[in-house]
Order: sequence, then structure tokens, then C-alpha cells
Amino acid sequence: MYSICVCTHMLDMENDNALFWSKATGTFLISSAVLYLVWKKIVSKPPKKNYPPDTVILHQIGRGQYAPSLTPYAIKLETYLRMANIPYENVHSFYTPSKKGKVPWIEYNGEEIADSEFCIEYLNDKLRIDLDKDFTAKERGIARAFQKMLEENTYWALAMDRWVFDKDWTACKAMRTPTLIAYFIRRSVRKDTYAVGIGRHSSDEVYHIMDLDLKALSDFIGNKKFLLGDKPCQADCSVFGMIGNAYWQSFGSPAESAIKKYRNLCDYCQRMKETFWPDWDECISHGFTKEPTK
Repeated sequence: MYSICVCTHMLDMENDNALFWSKATGTFLISSAVLYLVWKKIVSKPPKKNYPPDTVILHQIGRGQYAPSLTPYAIKLETYLRMANIPYENVHSFYTPSKKGKVPWIEYNGEEIADSEFCIEYLNDKLRIDLDKDFTAKERGIARAFQKMLEENTYWALAMDRWVFDKDWTACKAMRTPTLIAYFIRRSVRKDTYAVGIGRHSSDEVYHIMDLDLKALSDFIGNKKFLLGDKPCQADCSVFGMIGNAYWQSFGSPAESAIKKYRNLCDYCQRMKETFWPDWDECISHGFTKEPTK
């Protein structure tokens, strides 16, 4: 009788395990299928349109709530186009990444260029533009050093602030990011930042790194209007894109407090906005209360 009970119990356990794994496998397959379809939609591009000649077509993910984009690199690139007085048109779509799988990117007379910095280099060469012609080699070197500090170091701290440390998903809710997409972005940022190295630190350590970067930038700008003085340089596009995005769109996170601790960085953001974005209010959704018209 005991043996029969044991055998019956073991059979029940096997059935339960089989049911569990069956459900898990089904869930995995369904999730994989959904993700595959989403990915195919993201990587597939619509048919090419006939754009005006000698006009930059700027592909980006769409306007942000309180700044012209949710990504600092789109703000950087569009600010450059404005600073250089280059005719351009926006194409707002989350589903048109470049050949490198990144946004923003540009088209110019049928040529496609990916990565914001390569886009700028391409246009500088093609249109013979030099926004730094009035600065010395030493000043250009300093500007590049600050730009790369922000893009290659501070950026990852800001990404972790938005996607990893935000336990309540405040930014995701504010940006109306679908839960499934937000989950995979968070996982991707965790993986990328761990590979870079900054993701191996605690949140306190990451915010400490962020603050040191912001302090260095604040100390260097001091009372100057722009990064190198009274006249903006090319690197100001990147500086503004990076700290401006965090200044206006950190949604109450520690990154917002970190930037607002430095009054001159806040003034710098406002100054860049007033100088190159007179139509700012037309380029944001005001917290999804208005449809951007540009």
C-alpha cells in the first residue's frame, strides 16, 4: 500500500513538472514570436521617399515631452544642423534605425550616414563647414575632451539613472514606454553598462561618478556663455544634448537634482535653448498635452 502511494505521488509530481515546463515553454515560444515580430518591424525600413535635393533628412525616434528628443544624440545632431544653418527635414519614426541599428542618422542626396558624430564629420567635409575655425588647437582639444567625457562616461551614468536605478519605472511611465519594451531596454542597458565597466558599481558610486563629471564641466564653464567662451563651438551641440536632456527629462530622478545643483549648467541649458531653439515649444509635447508641430 505504501509503495502504491509513493508511486502515485511520484506520478503526480511528474505530471506537475510536465505541466509547468509545458506552460513555460509555451510562454517562451509566444514571447519569442512577439519579440521577433517587433524586431522585424524595427529593423525593416519603409520604401525610400524622394526628398528635396541638398537637404539633410534627419531620422530620429520622435519628439520628447519636455525636450526635442528623448535621446541626447538627436538633440546634439539637430542642434548642430541649426548652428551650421543647414537645411533639414525631420523624419520621426521609432522603426527606422540606420544600417548600424542606431538612431539618429541622416540621408543627404541619397547617401546614408549613421552615428551622430560621423554625420557631423560628413556634413563638415561635404559642405566645408568649420564651426571651430575661431578657436585654437588647444581649445579644440579641450572641447573634444569634455565632449567625450560626457558621451563615453556621463552618458552611461545617465542611462543607468533612467533605466536601471528607477525601481518604480517612473521614467518609463512618463515616456509611456510599453512594459515589454522597457523591460528589454533595461536588460540591454544593464548588459551594456556591465561590459563598459560602470555597471559593476553601486548606484551611489555611479551617481558619484556623474557628479564628478558635472562638477568638472561646471568648473570649466564657470561664467562663460558657452563651453569655450562667448561663442559656441561644435562640441556645445553634444554638451547641450547630453545635459539638456537630463536637465529637462530626468523626471525627478537623482540625475535632475545633480544637474540643478550647478546653477551655471542650468543657465547654460537655457542659453543654448534660447540661441538655437526659438521654436522649442513647437518641438515638444509638453508632457503629451500637445502634439509637436515640428
